[in-house]
Amino acid sequence: MPRYCYILAEGPQDIEFLICLLKSYGLRRVRLLPDLDPFWTPLIPTTFPIDNDLMKRVPIPAFLQDTELSIALHSAIGINRLAQTLEESLALIPVSQLFGIGLFLDADDMQLPQLRFDTLISQLSALLNVALPSKPGEITEGIPYFGVFITPNNNDSGTLEDILLACARLNYANLFNLSQNYVSSIDISQLTQTDLRELRKPAGRNKAIVSSISSILKPGKTLQVSIQDNRWIDEQTMGLNDIQVVKVFLEKIIGIV
Repeated sequence: MPRYCYILAEGPQDIEFLICLLKSYGLRRVRLLPDLDPFWTPLIPTTFPIDNDLMKRVPIPAFLQDTELSIALHSAIGINRLAQTLEESLALIPVSQLFGIGLFLDADDMQLPQLRFDTLISQLSALLNVALPSKPGEITEGIPYFGVFITPNNNDSGTLEDILLACARLNYANLFNLSQNYVSSIDISQLTQTDLRELRKPAGRNKAIVSSISSILKPGKTLQVSIQDNRWIDEQTMGLNDIQVVKVFLEKIIGIV
């Protein structure tokens, strides 16, 4: 029986970022249902629309596996749904058969990781009967192993975009500089308050720069497609300190030491 691991993240960009890292261990993405380990079948919705909402994204996890590991990576579609999504998922699969559970979320530019961690742990403590860590990046040993990673590195405020921008500086230096200048040169007097709502969020500028780069690499497609297909994560960017910290966390969660 393989080691089963469940990883929950805020959104689809986080999932594709983690998949890129996990593929470096030789894991392959499962595309066809018959190839999926039956252990995960309860996590696949059997009805549509979800909650009778025609606009709601179908919450199907991504799956990676090899002969020794079987991993489900699930997007909660927002930080406010992390605890709820984890509770719902663990009600469907036997927790006693999980080797590891990992949560992956942003610190945000307005909070230190420990504050965001404490808020999440207070929610989880009322829902889960597992040993919980005391700080970001720490992994409790048991059945299952359990840890929470808060980007960019468990210590600094920020988001996944901080890591992606560091990757872009290495592999897409020209696009990074042009996109940074483009976002900085926008005449906000020509935009309404509604237009500027997202840009004025703490991570809005970094998100705009990353999106500008990905729009050149994958015109008309989402950022997660660019993360999957382009050189955000490769041998060169794998050497970045913040990515190394994520890799160490993942290795502990999935049992690679």
